[in-house]
Amino acid sequence: MDKLSIKIKIADREYPMKVDPRDEENIRKAGKIINERLRSYRERFGIDDKQDLLAMVAFDSTVDKLKIEGQTHEVDDTIEHKLQKLNQIISEVL
Repeated sequence: MDKLSIKIKIADREYPMKVDPRDEENIRKAGKIINERLRSYRERFGIDDKQDLLAMVAFDSTVDKLKIEGQTHEVDDTIEHKLQKLNQIISEVL
């Protein structure tokens, strides 16, 4: 499949990239979320340094990702436990 050439603007800087057309929507959405967070931090903390703002966004995004991974791991463990129980019940019935 052919790649699509797009430009994403983050912190007033454009980044040209070639993306799979199926990924374009998520890539544009990610750029929008980053810019919204940058604006939010700038307004809340009065910080204008773009490197500091980008570092804060990167840090918060990583913390969010780790939280989600932890929740996913908990769900996976719960599902695995329930499947083991179901297998045990089925084995007992058979």
